[in-house]
Amino acid sequence: MRFILTIPLKTGNLRPLFSRRFRTVANTASAKKRARQAEIHRTRNVGVRSMMRTYIKRVYSAVESGDKAAAEAAYKVACPIIDRVSGKGLIHTNRAARTKSRMNNNIRSMA
Repeated sequence: MRFILTIPLKTGNLRPLFSRRFRTVANTASAKKRARQAEIHRTRNVGVRSMMRTYIKRVYSAVESGDKAAAEAAYKVACPIIDRVSGKGLIHTNRAARTKSRMNNNIRSMA
């Protein structure tokens, strides 16, 4: 497991101080800035993508348990999150639609 020292920014995000991935070969100031921004965006995107996967897993775990009401409730919570992640460009729009469709088909096929 990798630990990253962070400092809080005004926006509430965490900026990595020392990271193995942050070592860059950029030479110009603008390229160094882009490398810093890319690292900040990457760490934020990892968390958002993980959150989306967690909500999807909650839907499928409710489907597997056989509780249709819980599955529908989890689906209603997961759909806006998937749309938000898709709107930010973290996943493709078609992947978001495909994921929601599969979850909905699984819920509808429950007895």
